[in-house]
Amino acid sequence: MPFTDRREAGRRLVARLRPFRDPSAIVLGVPRGGVPVAYEVATALDLPLDIAVVHKLRVPGRTRLIFGAVAEHGVRVVDDDAVVRAFVSPAERNGVERDAREAVLRTAVRYRRRHPAPILAGRTVIVVDDGVSTGATARAAIALARSRGAARVVLAVPVGSCRAVRALSGHADNVICLETPALFHSIGHWYRDFLPVPETAVAELLLRAAQPKPSSSGPIRLR
Repeated sequence: MPFTDRREAGRRLVARLRPFRDPSAIVLGVPRGGVPVAYEVATALDLPLDIAVVHKLRVPGRTRLIFGAVAEHGVRVVDDDAVVRAFVSPAERNGVERDAREAVLRTAVRYRRRHPAPILAGRTVIVVDDGVSTGATARAAIALARSRGAARVVLAVPVGSCRAVRALSGHADNVICLETPALFHSIGHWYRDFLPVPETAVAELLLRAAQPKPSSSGPIRLR
């Protein structure tokens, strides 16, 4: 198991991300699991932290299968081959996308009450998640940053499948992935602690990151 938990994974990413630190840079964590990773990166590099709200598009009745993702600002990425292979009908596809967009809107409203979306135009955006499996979520987050005018998009994850990481290199300007195991079963397999991250922890990490010296505060409970 290469990572103790998400926080430790974030700390290990920092060394690889120092070259991308510049005055305009900002870190976007993908809720929920990517935010503890992103918090460590943003804190160590003394960069602002925000979120990229993304929701997976899951095959009806086979929710482990993903055929795309949607994000804020109307961003949508779909793997048409996956749609065909999973026999997803146009009506099912439209229904899944509609529900996912509503979920993105609800999530964004909850998080944006205290944290309005920052300006990304002309900035270096470091998108951070706890790992990539199909790559759909990461691709949507990258597309979100592009749609909002990011000058450079860096994707940083602790672990990912070789296939997904290769594919994502065609969408981000740089992809940083610490572990690309030949036998990739799931993201959680590469963490000793991979319990779900509650919304309250995400909100608290965002609040702490906005403070002048977040590292001076006490520990945050992630469960």
